Amino acid sequence: MDWHRSCIQQAMSPELALTELRGGLVTTLWVAGPLLLVVLVVGVVVGIIQAATQLNEPTIAFVAKAGALTAALFALGSLLLGHLVEFTILLFQRIPHLIG
Repeated sequence: MDWHRSCIQQAMSPELALTELRGGLVTTLWVAGPLLLVVLVVGVVVGIIQAATQLNEPTIAFVAKAGALTAALFALGSLLLGHLVEFTILLFQRIPHLIG
């Protein structure tokens, strides 16, 4: 009967699961936040310019946002990827502690 108890893995506690989920959400915000902020600022600026000039062409806003997102990825891509890789490595290192 003792061998059966040692074969059963203890389930992850809810607190530990929430802690790991929080870490994933924080990492998501760190990676996506700067890019979304750039697109937001460019969208507002282009919207103000279009409203002032009464030039309501949706492709102008799309091209401006796509260009700004591309520039932000070139500027911040290595930093954001480094943060994502660091989180992934730490998560993989914590797996033995998480499951048993």
